[in-house]
Amino acid sequence: MASGNIRSVLLHLRLPFSLFLLPIFLFALSQAHAINNQKAILVFFILHLFIYPASNAYNSYFDKDQGSIALLKTPPQVNKSLFKTAVILEWTGVMLALLVNIEFAIAMVVYNSFSKAYSHPKIRIKKYPVLSFLVIFIFQGFFIYYACYKGISSTAIQLSSDILIAGMICSCLIGASYPLTQIYQHDEDAKRGDKTLSILLGIPGSFVFSAAVFLAGFLLLYYYWQTQLQLYKFYVFIAFALPLILYFIRWFYQCIKNGKNASYENTMRMTLLSASLMLIYFGWLCLIS
Repeated sequence: MASGNIRSVLLHLRLPFSLFLLPIFLFALSQAHAINNQKAILVFFILHLFIYPASNAYNSYFDKDQGSIALLKTPPQVNKSLFKTAVILEWTGVMLALLVNIEFAIAMVVYNSFSKAYSHPKIRIKKYPVLSFLVIFIFQGFFIYYACYKGISSTAIQLSSDILIAGMICSCLIGASYPLTQIYQHDEDAKRGDKTLSILLGIPGSFVFSAAVFLAGFLLLYYYWQTQLQLYKFYVFIAFALPLILYFIRWFYQCIKNGKNASYENTMRMTLLSASLMLIYFGWLCLIS
């Protein structure tokens, strides 16, 4: 593979983007009661070095974006090398997942399938606004949380109300950011025939929808920590979420005044701020658990 192709492939893998999804794993790690350390390490590497980058690569390859995408303001042109790399990463991840357990491996196959279907031109879930939201909401949130929880646990785990609520919290945190990550891509998505959720809602509606989903996650988190008799962890979350809420309100106001403020740069600032604060919060949960 030529050096130019290697650089292009590495950029499209968007490895730092995997860190944005790390809070899901950290939340599962902090809540699991009996952890198999070897499996926990495996689950971490499988998701963040193989499964998520493969998903990013497939998305880039099928979309062939010319405009800015997450973490890439000027994405390089895609080629077959990117597709081959995605296939290798995907199936390496699945093979490694067998070392965790068969259930986790099956979960990775299911996740990979929906990830490809999201962008593949013959299916392209992305062009259906509600369905695409539900796929991201369920599979990047609750589904990954539950898969991680089961994967890292050293004892048999059944779906309980606590796991269900914690998974739904993850879904809400992921779902709240979803339309905002599309808010600067309206023109390019429309040219491809993709009616994304953000296009359906419009710029103001995207903010209102995100606020509503975040509020749902906020209330679920309150209920979760209350039932765990650890309500102080909710108040710590408020402290971490406050800068994000203030930025959100300020950005919303700017976009109402001028739609051009719904830009790639502002979206990335919001994404980086959110990811950083959530990483610190859920990392803190792991340290004290």
